[in-house]
Amino acid sequence: MADPLPDVLRDLVARQCGVVSGRQLAQVGVTRHAAKSRVTNGRWQRMHPGVYATFSGEPDRLAVLWAAVLSAGSGAMLSHQTAAELARLTDKPGDLIHVTIPADRRVSKRPGIVVHRSDRAIEALHPVKLPPQTRVEETVLDLAGGARTLDDAAGWVLRAMQRGLTTPRNLACALSQRPRISWRPELTELLTLDADGLHSVLEHRYYRDVERPHALPAGTRQARVRRGSRTEYRDILYEPYCTAVELDGSAAHPADSRWRDIRRDNAAAADGITTLRYGWLDVTARPCQVAAETARVLARHGYAGARPCSADCSVSTAQPGRGGPGPHQPGRAAR
Repeated sequence: MADPLPDVLRDLVARQCGVVSGRQLAQVGVTRHAAKSRVTNGRWQRMHPGVYATFSGEPDRLAVLWAAVLSAGSGAMLSHQTAAELARLTDKPGDLIHVTIPADRRVSKRPGIVVHRSDRAIEALHPVKLPPQTRVEETVLDLAGGARTLDDAAGWVLRAMQRGLTTPRNLACALSQRPRISWRPELTELLTLDADGLHSVLEHRYYRDVERPHALPAGTRQARVRRGSRTEYRDILYEPYCTAVELDGSAAHPADSRWRDIRRDNAAAADGITTLRYGWLDVTARPCQVAAETARVLARHGYAGARPCSADCSVSTAQPGRGGPGPHQPGRAAR
């Protein structure tokens, strides 16, 4: 049941999804005793010490988030996984609510709330979004910097750009303000490459970390293929073994090329060519897995030379698949 509010409070409470702090109440002349009385008679409910919902019944998600940030006091903002939820960087609400406050403040622990302290709180705050929350670039870097693996760190960056939430330039600018962030060299490299540059780095790393150390056959780079009156290029073509590898250099700089890639892969399949497609994270963070998958496909067409690069490498000595051409009789890709 909604409680009639003083006129001066109505706009504020509406903006805050029905939630208000004791400090805000005091600023308009509503005493702590008056708030406690409303809680006692069931018209209001206390969500945290000094934070009230001006209604009865179950609060919705935004009301819960407002209560958390108001409970943290002046300068507080939603951050990390909670800010990612609001920015649509992640699709599932977290069990915990993350709040960042200025580094010179302290707050008492609250159940279900994780408090972070930052000396960049003023710069990190989004200027207009409500509830108060970190800018999307700051959110991405908070999560990337706290990631346990490079795979996870780069994943946050790539996801933000693939969903159109920010740009490499904006992220690089925010990164430049964080000299002590984890994974800084790797994230800097990822963000300073344009699409063509990223693609060329992927090709080099595929050769350096996938093909050469695992004794895969030498593929033809940018192999020219005629299809009717059109000329197409495949990033890496193992023509004797009817296998192509496409490296997705647009992963961090998305373009509307999905259907073009699907049509090209389908056409290659019709010609008897198996296409494997890998992106930045695959090649840079999981080269042995990429090599293992590629080696298995090559083996079905007769290549038996793949070797593990180390004792814990996932590549095993590949053997030709049954029914396929032997190692001295490779198949021929249709052109």
